[in-house]
Amino acid sequence: MFKSIFHKRHDAEVSEESTYESNINDSDYCVSMENLGISFASSESKNTENNSATNSSFVLKNITMRIKKGEFVSLIGRSGCGKTTLLKIISGLLTPTEGSIYATSRQAIGFQDARLIPWLSVSKNVVFGMEASKQELEDIAHLALCQMQLEGYDNKWPSQLSGGQQQRVSLARALVRNPELLLLDEPFGALDALTRFDMQDLLNKLQAEYGWSTLMVTHDIAEAVRLSNRIIMIKNGEIYKQWHINRENLDAQNRPVNHSEIEDELREALQ
Repeated sequence: MFKSIFHKRHDAEVSEESTYESNINDSDYCVSMENLGISFASSESKNTENNSATNSSFVLKNITMRIKKGEFVSLIGRSGCGKTTLLKIISGLLTPTEGSIYATSRQAIGFQDARLIPWLSVSKNVVFGMEASKQELEDIAHLALCQMQLEGYDNKWPSQLSGGQQQRVSLARALVRNPELLLLDEPFGALDALTRFDMQDLLNKLQAEYGWSTLMVTHDIAEAVRLSNRIIMIKNGEIYKQWHINRENLDAQNRPVNHSEIEDELREALQ
């Protein structure tokens, strides 16, 4: 019944482009960028000869990457390296000063704070901004909440939910919009260890079932290894290294069997 409303994306569907101009539009990718850069420098610091900011003023520079449809990519790096800035560029909240980008407009965004509207019920938070009849919206929200193991929570208030339950509502809000791309900024960082583990399992299940792509910013190396097909490390505003994770051979906790070696390598690279 749930899938009759929220269905897995079909590869034949064509994504709309973001508002940025780009020479890139590959149907196999939901995000593609070349030589992307952004600077928050003032106009006085601009180089008048080439009308570009000096290297020292760039938050991100020379970013070239693609995200395949259905791929789960994690961004890791020290605080201030530009991870969240890159997420904001992809979402359209910031405009790059250099390079080109293509991104599907069918996006949903999740933050460490679930960002629920406190004066709306859980059900109304899920479908906030959607247009349909009252009954249709109630049905959509109910089905989404059931998928998040929150059956019976439709009429509760956000303040009545635990942190993990609020994040489930946030995921339900993303699911009903049938995104091609899910952008997550440390979505489970404020949760306790056991709840975080459960939310990782739920996200992994939804990713497999609905086939969206995910780009997640995280400081949790173990979380990145457990969820990702690929991990990208950013240092000083540039891509430092990428790790491709073999998810064909997993242990009982859904981690690559060589997860310890990967985690050690990532920790060493962060030094």
